[in-house]
Amino acid sequence: MKIIYFVRHAKSSWDDITLDDHDRPLNKRGRRDAPVMARRLLGIDVAPDGILSSTAVRAQQTAAVFAEILNVDASAQYYEEGLYHAMPTIIEQHIRNLSDQWNTLLVFGHNPGYTNLANRLQNNAYIGNLPTCGIVGAQAEINEWADFSLAAARRIAYLYPKQTQ
Repeated sequence: MKIIYFVRHAKSSWDDITLDDHDRPLNKRGRRDAPVMARRLLGIDVAPDGILSSTAVRAQQTAAVFAEILNVDASAQYYEEGLYHAMPTIIEQHIRNLSDQWNTLLVFGHNPGYTNLANRLQNNAYIGNLPTCGIVGAQAEINEWADFSLAAARRIAYLYPKQTQ
């Protein structure tokens, strides 16, 4: 069995309108929400073996907070430019290339792909919009990442910053 937590990057800053979208950092709310959500995963005993993230600054900054709180070694953190604003089929392709040594994974990315992805999983509730720093957990009854499919994975979690605990 393989488990993935898809994490949409935390809220980004628009203070410097000259920055390329890829280079926008987290804003104050993003820097506040990221550790809260990482601790929420820690509180439900999530212990990731690895991290896969978009190369966008805001995604990398979010991933770094989660890595520190969840104790993910730097050698188990990978950054892929192809995940920047990727749609679900591209995200699936990246996941299928992962090391089978990893059983639990965090993948950091962007909307609109992440909302679309969340609704492709087997689930019983539609998600209209995955908010910033929102997390969708998925479980796949597979032994190798090469066999991963969103359609065959089941949603096991939906967490977001404004959710009451």
